[in-house]
Amino acid sequence: MAALTKDRNTPSRTAELYQDPVAAGARIYAGAMVCLDAQGFAVPASGATGLTARGMALREADNRQGGNGAVAVDVQSGCYGLKSDGSIGRQHIGRTAYFVDDQTVSATADGRSAAGAIKDIEGQGHDAIAWVIVG
Repeated sequence: MAALTKDRNTPSRTAELYQDPVAAGARIYAGAMVCLDAQGFAVPASGATGLTARGMALREADNRQGGNGAVAVDVQSGCYGLKSDGSIGRQHIGRTAYFVDDQTVSATADGRSAAGAIKDIEGQGHDAIAWVIVG
């Protein structure tokens, strides 16, 4: 396609809201962290490798009975307060958090997928909340 030669009304949207097709057999709860699997289908965040962090599910999406993409989930990227597995401290601010499950993150990769950058930490140990930019 050639470069513009006149003004163009370019479509736009915020880079925060997505509607992703859900993987077959997956159930994603509202408030859960969502990832995309290797095929680009939404799954609940987990300690598995090869997942791409997407954001938080805005509503439940139950595709346990459907094939890939039979159901979609509304996802919002942003900075979320996630449970720490106890390994995250103030020294980890600015570093990468890794998913343990759909609500918990760790400072250690241990074969896990990256959740995002740790922006802050409140509390200590297993009671801590890690603020992580997801998506």
